[in-house]
Amino acid sequence: MAERLGLGPSDHKCLDLLVERGSMTGSQLAAITGLTTGAITGVVNRLEAAGYVQRQPDPDDRRKQVLTPVPERIQEIQDVFRSVRPAPETLVEGFDADQLAAIAEFLARASDFARERAAALRAQVLTDGRPPHPRRTP
Repeated sequence: MAERLGLGPSDHKCLDLLVERGSMTGSQLAAITGLTTGAITGVVNRLEAAGYVQRQPDPDDRRKQVLTPVPERIQEIQDVFRSVRPAPETLVEGFDADQLAAIAEFLARASDFARERAAALRAQVLTDGRPPHPRRTP
């Protein structure tokens, strides 16, 4: 999808976070992603040049800028997703009720497992006081 939009993977993920969580500063986006502020500056420059993001002065701190997704461009992205997404009913065609129940159970277990692993990793970082991998600096 990133390629289709003319974005790199990091740019696409950052844009996705802005759409999902709403407007935020570059520092906040850096904290969420684990990217350096320098890397975020590059991401934001590319997103702004592509017309996906606008920078606006932070009303609480004029030294900062708030990053806001451009609604019209976000609608274009959603249209691209819709064009490649199958109709939900086609995904379950051919499965009987017992098979669908087994699939639903598997997905629920997989989601629980992923949440538990993520919580364990967060706890490890909090306990160790350091990220599990060294941060790269530009």
